[in-house]
Amino acid sequence: MSLHEVIPPRQPDEKLKSIIKVAIYAVGGQGGGVLTGWIEDVARSQGFAAQATSVAGVSQRTGATIYYVEMAPKDGGDPVFSLMPAAGDVDVMIAAEWMEAGRAIIRGFVTPDRTTLIASTHRNLAVSEKMVPGDGVADPEAVREAAIQTAKRLLAADYEAVAVKNGSIISSTLFGALAASGALPFPRQAFEDAIRHSGGKGIEASLRAFGAGYDAALNGDIGKNEPAPAVADTMVRGPAKLMAAWEKLVARLQAMPAPVAEMGEHGLRKVVSFQDIAYGADYLDRLQTVLDRDHAPWDLSVQAAKYIANAMCYDDVIRVADLKTRGNRFARIRGEMGAKDQHLMQLTEFMHPRAEEIAGMLPLKWGARVEANPKSMARLNRWFGHGRRIRTDSFRGYAMLYLLGGMKFWRRRTLRHAQEVAHLEAWLTRALAEVDRNYALAVELIRCRRLIKGYSDTHARGLSKFDRVIAAIDLVAGREDAADWARRLREAALKDEEGKDLDGAIQTIRSFV
Repeated sequence: MSLHEVIPPRQPDEKLKSIIKVAIYAVGGQGGGVLTGWIEDVARSQGFAAQATSVAGVSQRTGATIYYVEMAPKDGGDPVFSLMPAAGDVDVMIAAEWMEAGRAIIRGFVTPDRTTLIASTHRNLAVSEKMVPGDGVADPEAVREAAIQTAKRLLAADYEAVAVKNGSIISSTLFGALAASGALPFPRQAFEDAIRHSGGKGIEASLRAFGAGYDAALNGDIGKNEPAPAVADTMVRGPAKLMAAWEKLVARLQAMPAPVAEMGEHGLRKVVSFQDIAYGADYLDRLQTVLDRDHAPWDLSVQAAKYIANAMCYDDVIRVADLKTRGNRFARIRGEMGAKDQHLMQLTEFMHPRAEEIAGMLPLKWGARVEANPKSMARLNRWFGHGRRIRTDSFRGYAMLYLLGGMKFWRRRTLRHAQEVAHLEAWLTRALAEVDRNYALAVELIRCRRLIKGYSDTHARGLSKFDRVIAAIDLVAGREDAADWARRLREAALKDEEGKDLDGAIQTIRSFV
């Protein structure tokens, strides 16, 4: 006779089984606290005892706040509730962002025997995703597959888009999805009454979003993100004289092989927008130099069409100021903030140029002297090294950046421009030197320009990685697998900001060279 036959297994307490447990993952600005309050209110209005707690994350995008609600029918006594969710013991998991659903699954809060998972399929990229030099965006399909396998029931849709469309925030649509799920034993009217009793000016918008979220949950996309709509190509407009010059550039481009012309059109538009028509002609001259050394299927020229444009459109003080004062940017921010015509919006820009950016704005010879003088650079750091907050909703702040952004006429005279051109030419020369000896390596050398992007410290780090990668490629340039090693080095450099993977790849090369 075994021990299990002597002692029967202990059955769960019926009172414990009656407790409903709801966990919520939300980040700042998504109304997680409001949603938690509504859930508490609807439970209490239906004669349940309820308790809500929360544990804040480290910061807005490195850790979501976990809200937790427990509720149970009142049976003459006050139940004792838990303060935090436990793995395998959550009835409803609400994730206000798709990757937060993934994190909840990893922590064991979603189980196939009991958990209803309500998750928004939209993405708010985390800092860890943004800081990767390459493509650090996590795979949404992996979350989708995990959610389908681990949740008892999945109600997934883009609740953020539904909320914005109805003039509210995502907490309203998630509350509607919770009502639609049937996971709580309360009628829809009780949920709506909880919103009405909360007070405030946004009740009507919240109710609209609630209803839309209710419908979206019943007709959800099961975690599938809709494909991004195609962006309509904008027509080029301008004075007749400039349009005539533009048409000449387009005619030059169309005379190139079709794959090169297709990529080159995007590059030409970008370069002309960055500077002017003459700069666009320079772009085509450089592209033609590559094309003269290339052959079908034109892989080298297609990559050059992309990365020459990126190299010519570097981020300097003028470009940053220009982008920050464009009308479509203000319209986009107003839309993201949900600001209406009757609302006043305050917009503060944080500017932190280094001494190198300031010296780079000076004329070539003057800027070179300043940059070579440690005392002058220290002085510029004292004057400009501390961050400045500029209110671009004020005339003074906007005018300052608008004037800076309008200094395109000055750009070609600056030290920064001379430095960028010299680096660009050296890069192209290095790549073209490999065309006859190792065509695949030449293509990979062109692609290495991807490492350089951004502004200020970000640009400096990218430039440093680029130089290290090129130096390592030189060590293996004579090998048959040089192109493969160039690709590995570039991908290693793109994996992390600190460059640890790149260090390892370079050490490997040095071990056998």
